[in-house]
Amino acid sequence: MFEDRKDAGQKLAVALKDYKDKEDVIVLAIPKGGVEVGYEVAKYLNARFSVVIARKFPFPDNPESGFGAVAEDGSTFIFDFAQRMFSQAEISKILRKHEEEIKRRIRVLRKGKDLPELKDKTVILVDDGIAMGSTMFASVQLCKNRKVKKIIVAAPVSSRQMQEQLKSIVDEVIILENPPFFQAVAEVYRNWYDVSDEEVIEILKKGGEDVKKS
Repeated sequence: MFEDRKDAGQKLAVALKDYKDKEDVIVLAIPKGGVEVGYEVAKYLNARFSVVIARKFPFPDNPESGFGAVAEDGSTFIFDFAQRMFSQAEISKILRKHEEEIKRRIRVLRKGKDLPELKDKTVILVDDGIAMGSTMFASVQLCKNRKVKKIIVAAPVSSRQMQEQLKSIVDEVIILENPPFFQAVAEVYRNWYDVSDEEVIEILKKGGEDVKKS
């Protein structure tokens, strides 16, 4: 159990200590919940820090659950079962809608700037937890498209099944807790709340590229 995202990020950072003070390490957090966790990781590791924008495709009748996701470079992940449920036209319509939100988040959260150069870097992808994993899968694909040297997925919590699935597509997976009956990320946080754009912006002002010491 974690007190909050700051506590989770500090504990996750220690588990990633092998990457401390490495020149080629970049921490990319998935907004919004992953940003404070990622900031604490980057601060401890003395690493560059930014956010990678990915959007979950929610079910129309259950927006908390998703059937896929798209990352900011257009990398798309869709669960096999969803391809049988939705037509390609429906998926394309949903994709266009979320592409607009991705553009907005890049403009608001990163001030319109592109991601740091990722080619031949070691990238640590961070979220506050991984449930179905769609945004993480899309972000992993983005990293592969950018020709990174090594991909590490790091989060305070996921199911054991999800952890094993991620291990099959990235170089390393660091998960602190695997609850036996895991259903929602919020279960492992005493203080859980939805993160606002304003909070993300403040964390990025405090950190961003400046997390790495000169």
